Amino acid sequence: MKLLAKSLLTAVVLAVALTTAGAVAVAQETDDQAKIDIYKRFVENRVNNQRAAYQAARDYLQKYTKDKDQYTDYLTKWVAAYESDERKANLPVLINEKKFDEAYKTGARILADEPDYLRAQIDLGYAGYIAASAKNETHNAAALGYATKAIQLIEAGKVPSEWAPFKGKDDTLAYLNYAVGYLNLKTDPNKAIDYLLKAAQYESEIKKTPSTYYFLAVAYESGPYNTLSAAYKKDFADKPETPASKAALDKLNVLMDRIIDSYARAIAAAGTDPKTEQSRKEWTTQLSTYYKFRNNNSEAGMPEFIAAALQKPLPPKP
Repeated sequence: MKLLAKSLLTAVVLAVALTTAGAVAVAQETDDQAKIDIYKRFVENRVNNQRAAYQAARDYLQKYTKDKDQYTDYLTKWVAAYESDERKANLPVLINEKKFDEAYKTGARILADEPDYLRAQIDLGYAGYIAASAKNETHNAAALGYATKAIQLIEAGKVPSEWAPFKGKDDTLAYLNYAVGYLNLKTDPNKAIDYLLKAAQYESEIKKTPSTYYFLAVAYESGPYNTLSAAYKKDFADKPETPASKAALDKLNVLMDRIIDSYARAIAAAGTDPKTEQSRKEWTTQLSTYYKFRNNNSEAGMPEFIAAALQKPLPPKP
């Protein structure tokens, strides 16, 4: 593994373990031919076949577990570094294969050893969205923690070992903010709005993704709009208009306009893709309800409003 050479072979300086002379050194110190052969197998494979070297090192440590010398010390560290690098390499594979339970266990082990290993925090943060969108919400809380920490570290200037599978810093931040927004939709829609708005500010595919704006509409509806609507009905419904009721209605109308804008953007971003046809119908129905309420029960101008939606700046949270 490429990381192993950096993380261990430069950190542990044992000439006996880094050259074939190591095998000779063992031979000079023991007449146990099996011991010599296992160690020699490790030395011969440690550069070009690290999987075989790893197995040899494990065999050596298991067979000579009571030895406490420079050889067992080196091999113990080598094995630990190999396993650490293997966990890091396996994490994205487990996520791609949707083995989320195993992925989060592996990630937790990686971060227990290296709490600020940013690549794992990014992967586990976005994996929460992948899992939740597939109806697996088991790891939502953990994913939120990883994603928000990754955002903080990146914004503070920390750089991961590599940006892939994302295209760079802004793309990574867009997807992480999108993930945090989605994961907060049910539990804290107010917070979801903040993250979704932020996700849409970056120049990335997220800015062009219909679901970004659909989730934003849902967050506005289920969060501040429903809260203010319930308060308005309780305090002012079926009562004469007052300055207070008018102010409350104005606030509701602003939120309604945000919902209208979000649905229009979702429909516009979906375009004419046959895969989004059912979603577009549902979004259009929702949009129509709010649009007509704000336009004297008329849909006049709604198609033009949708067509121009993405050309306008995304309005801020009220």
